Amino acid sequence: MALRLEDKVCIVTGGAHGIGRAYCLRFAEEGARVVVADIDHTAAQQVAHEIEALGREALALPVDVADGKSCEAMAAATIERFGRIDVLVTNAAIFATIPISRVAFDQIDEGEWDRVMTVNVKGVWLCCKAVVPYMRQQGKGKIINIGSGTMFTGTPTRNHYVASKGAVLALTRSLARELGPDGITVNILCPGSTLSEAEPTEAILKMRESDARGRSIPRVELPSDLVGPMAFLASDDSDFMTGQIVNVDGGQNMR
Repeated sequence: MALRLEDKVCIVTGGAHGIGRAYCLRFAEEGARVVVADIDHTAAQQVAHEIEALGREALALPVDVADGKSCEAMAAATIERFGRIDVLVTNAAIFATIPISRVAFDQIDEGEWDRVMTVNVKGVWLCCKAVVPYMRQQGKGKIINIGSGTMFTGTPTRNHYVASKGAVLALTRSLARELGPDGITVNILCPGSTLSEAEPTEAILKMRESDARGRSIPRVELPSDLVGPMAFLASDDSDFMTGQIVNVDGGQNMR
């Protein structure tokens, strides 16, 4: 069976942990050369070693997506090592560090609001801005942004996170219109509430189990549920799709 991503070069921001790590490993299994971009460089190096153990090439890079020069350095280092950029997955975001004890919108700390917006929205824009010139030169590229089921349900008490993901959806659609003539597709993959923590607390487990009750497929979502749709979006099989929402949540939100 042919590998869908044979020799493609894929960058995954936030690729060192959780769902991002799962994307990186699946890309490698599909034949890709993977750039593991994460602010946690040590963890990114560990994922790169895992990929190399699969017999694939990997590059671990320390990247702060909220910093434009860091994003530009990420793109330049990828080109220097592999000569092209075929896929960008803008997975890096602030979520896990937001306290599980949620608060009303008017109780969110202003500094926390700004940080969530900077990383989750500006960070996506900066990463796209860094890689698009290289994709334009190639005449083809794929950008896969990461949304959230919360932007469909209007989940309260994490208002800044929900708003940031809504902004990413709007950015995805705008970029899809702008970059289509360049051969670049831009889609958004929306996970549901996913058990991605390596060592989840009892409170997190209870939250994920509670979230699962509203699904058509009533079980906890895992990173393994997301990697197949992600590989499809990164592959040539999705070449005529752009500006689209790919919702992977067990049928909780039907769009």
